[in-house]
Amino acid sequence: MQAIQLAIWVVAALVAVALVFDFMNGFHDAANSIATVVSTGVLKPQQAVAFAAAFNVVAFFVFHLKVAQTVGKGTIDPHIVDHYVIFGALIGAIGWNVITWHYGIPSSSSHALIGGLVGAALAKSGWGALNVDGLMKTVAFIFISPLLGFVLGSFFMLAVSWIYFRSPPSKVDRRFRRLQLVSAGLYSLGHGGNDAQKTIGIIWMLLIATGYTSSIADVPPLWVIGGCYLSMGIGTLFGGWRIVRTMGQKITKLKPVGGFCAESGGAITLFIASWLGIPVSTTHTITGAIVGVGATQKLSAVRWGVAGSIVWAWILTIPASAVIAAAGWWLGHRLL
Repeated sequence: MQAIQLAIWVVAALVAVALVFDFMNGFHDAANSIATVVSTGVLKPQQAVAFAAAFNVVAFFVFHLKVAQTVGKGTIDPHIVDHYVIFGALIGAIGWNVITWHYGIPSSSSHALIGGLVGAALAKSGWGALNVDGLMKTVAFIFISPLLGFVLGSFFMLAVSWIYFRSPPSKVDRRFRRLQLVSAGLYSLGHGGNDAQKTIGIIWMLLIATGYTSSIADVPPLWVIGGCYLSMGIGTLFGGWRIVRTMGQKITKLKPVGGFCAESGGAITLFIASWLGIPVSTTHTITGAIVGVGATQKLSAVRWGVAGSIVWAWILTIPASAVIAAAGWWLGHRLL
């Protein structure tokens, strides 16, 4: 009886840590949802985070759980998962998020979690524990999602420039201040729909491994889904202001029309990835779209040094979080 109670306590604690990660994901990635709408002056910061948080939660009613299924069953061998692996993965993801938040670097919470799973799985069982096919899809989208965001952001910016070529700048600005509310809402919806599902997937993985839910169930318990979307929304509500400045102004200067084009390109990319069930980085996506918008004006409009430092953070995220996760797995054996 005591062992069962201890197991319940451990599982409950790990679920709480996963929800803390989900909160931090929203907190860390709030910049992705609101940077453009804040930097263009369409919404004040407090209004923007409330707006984004609401759409993060609404995503609960919009998206299927394909991304959660990929994370829960398509990254590492489910048979090697136990509470030590989950603990290590969460420590790796949270640790890297804290480091990058402190330095104002818009890294990927999604890839930090994937790196955490990889590091903990390697620490326990070696290379054979990895689902190579599933991981390769995720790694491929490290490059595909910002490239697609870049292409779509550029396309929308060029199309809008052509359509409104003869319109007075003041009229264009007024119209796109309103339209940017639509694009920001869609981007926040895509952000919640893709990112919250990653934590759903890892809690689902934990519950299956510890026998608290069936491995043949098509969906996790409703409280897991609702809890993750709510935690994501609350995290977004608190926002990550250090990263907002980097995303909103340091890469390129944005006007409402540019913000609309970047958010629209990013939102479409996130919707496609969620439909395919691929966990992507909202950070990579919106950064690519912002760079695409800036590059249509002139190449010098993009601060390539800032963009380059962001790319280095992308490259380092999975290996760095994997190393922290391996240490977390070792620590978990001594604490849990």
